Amino acid sequence: MRPELIVALDVGGLAAAAALVEQLYPTVTLFKVGLQLFTAEGPRAVEAVRQRGGDVFLDLKLHDIPNTVAGAVRQAAKLGAAMCTLHASGGRSMLQAAKAAVAGIGSPMRLLAVTVLTSLDSQGLEEVVGGKPDLTAQVVRLASLARQAGLNGVVASPHEIGVLRATLGPSMQLVVPGIRPAWAAAEDQRRVMTPQEAAVAGADYLVIGRPITAAADPAKATRRILDELKAVAYDDSRSV
Repeated sequence: MRPELIVALDVGGLAAAAALVEQLYPTVTLFKVGLQLFTAEGPRAVEAVRQRGGDVFLDLKLHDIPNTVAGAVRQAAKLGAAMCTLHASGGRSMLQAAKAAVAGIGSPMRLLAVTVLTSLDSQGLEEVVGGKPDLTAQVVRLASLARQAGLNGVVASPHEIGVLRATLGPSMQLVVPGIRPAWAAAEDQRRVMTPQEAAVAGADYLVIGRPITAAADPAKATRRILDELKAVAYDDSRSV
């Protein structure tokens, strides 16, 4: 199946975010509200996207004690976010508390566990956890913990798509940042892949920001990416 595109609204204010949604919807229906925009505008950012017809991938990467994270995801669900992220490294109790909080209010919001940030390479991970960690093994370990806790999917770099699909099976959704078209700069991402490569590998969602949002014509850049994806041959044996 062709992966769905999530456009990252990594902008400083509501006016810029709203303008992008108005330019791109309904070609794009799912938009990421991350830390920059949410810190600047709070819940109004989610409301602005939804008022213009879009769904929200609320990428807050929550990581705190279980009770605090449970309260945060409960509020995210009440805002109407379609998806929300939390760090798998917060541990099983935190993940399960978040899952229970969403289920407790009957919300359909999906919870996604962040594994290892795409800005980290092996050296960066070593600085964080110590020793000589195997980056791929760490991603798989955290993703497996998320599945055991009952989350809907994981966020991981495109380079781990294959091993995660093999480990997690077809039902866990793979949301993949670090996507850069061949004609765009990698910038601060370390583990990147083109949209076509990530699609063939088995990603369910592709998160793309600056190649679209910083383009002279965001709508044209979006159409270019979608046209490139249409040319890809997909494995339709997997149901999502």
